[in-house]
Amino acid sequence: QVRVVESGGGEVQPGGSLRLSCTASGLTFHYYAMKWYRQPPGKEREYVAGVTSDGGRKSYAESVKGRFTISRDNVRKTVSLQMNSLELEDTAGYYCKAEEISTTNECWGQGAQVTVSS
Repeated sequence: QVRVVESGGGEVQPGGSLRLSCTASGLTFHYYAMKWYRQPPGKEREYVAGVTSDGGRKSYAESVKGRFTISRDNVRKTVSLQMNSLELEDTAGYYCKAEEISTTNECWGQGAQVTVSS
């Protein structure tokens, strides 16, 4: 069974940092592009960052560029999101998504809450 599980959410003050991790199981990890999405309270889910299956290319939403860094470890089957200089607007549920290349197969995690408050 394909699963992805997020961890590392929490509450932090503006300007602080958090690191989210997503661990995959039941899949051939290096066949999957990995992405992070978030859903702020009362809003639609939005794309945050993504990394290709081999880790060679990364992309970011404009709102997080320069503050967030996505990385993956194909041995440990993990993808991480390092979030620095957090802002109140970064408060959201953060979701990990695995997308199998050349197919429509995908798997979402259950989400991790990130709250930025003063």
